[in-house]
Amino acid sequence: MSKPVKVAVLGASGYSGIELLRILLRHPHAELVAVTSRTLAGKALSAEFPRFRKVGVADTLVFTEPDVDALKASGAQAAFLALPHGVSAEYAAPLLEAGMRVIDLSADFRLRSAEVYKEFYAHEHPAPGLLAKAVYALPEWRAEEIKNARLIACPGCYPTSILLPLLPLLKAGLLSGDPLAVSSMSGASGAGRNASVPLLFCEVQNSLRAYSVPSHRHLSEITQELSLAAGREVRLTFVPHLVPVFAGICTTTFAAPAPGVSLDQVESALRATYDGQPFIRLLGRNQCPDTKHVMGTNFVDIGWALDERAGRLVLMSAEDNIGKGASGQAVQNLNLACGFAPDAGLLNA
Repeated sequence: MSKPVKVAVLGASGYSGIELLRILLRHPHAELVAVTSRTLAGKALSAEFPRFRKVGVADTLVFTEPDVDALKASGAQAAFLALPHGVSAEYAAPLLEAGMRVIDLSADFRLRSAEVYKEFYAHEHPAPGLLAKAVYALPEWRAEEIKNARLIACPGCYPTSILLPLLPLLKAGLLSGDPLAVSSMSGASGAGRNASVPLLFCEVQNSLRAYSVPSHRHLSEITQELSLAAGREVRLTFVPHLVPVFAGICTTTFAAPAPGVSLDQVESALRATYDGQPFIRLLGRNQCPDTKHVMGTNFVDIGWALDERAGRLVLMSAEDNIGKGASGQAVQNLNLACGFAPDAGLLNA
């Protein structure tokens, strides 16, 4: 058996970072050699997160400042960036120069255009020269590119739940050019692990609300990837909602089928694309996914139905936003890049 790949996690104190730690500490082919956090520097990993006591190296590994030279000295071969948007890009270039593969969970390298990035993120892109080198790493669609990539841009949580049901249908020409309508609901962890009044328990509990209407940041990468698959500009309205749960995303997409397209053709396109994919579970027609069945996993459950009265196709998906929507997918990309089994470390984490 080959030696395990040595990995580092930058920004290991956020929800995505913590989920990365949970998976990587148990990964059969990964050795966690460095974890960084400015706020936790000097503290032992298991002291800050007691759930990891006696798990792998958690009792001996200490949080450090995010210093590239120190990370290189640790022997890390791959670095996960679980950092805020705009911050990841500051570290990507020096980490790449240091010879590491970079797996970025932020939005910094998901878009092909620096201008679009500025439009949606309200500041200049910190490293526009790297955009052309990054791979938008949706594993079920870009596996071959990911295997050779040095800069891996992991898709966002909402985009993952929206793209996976839609991409096969757009690529097959099964949808009309009418605008799509997407409604997604996410748990509060999607906003990150920070102090914010709107995310306090008393504000979220017993409440349900839409936000970032009409142009959530993720709309930029969703539109980019859908348009590439369709070979034309794809327009959609995307409305996210905050629901009073910790995690999970439930997405419903409404689309107009192209003239003459049947539900059998929709199902055939989905099955031809995803049968054999380890983390896509096709539930079948008129089957509604439930977030409770995907929590703590890297699975996406997908169902579909046809509203004949309205002439609308209804696509439904459920995922864990910090699993398949973030950290689980990032580890799935590590597995592809390093030649491991796609599900290594993800079925028993």
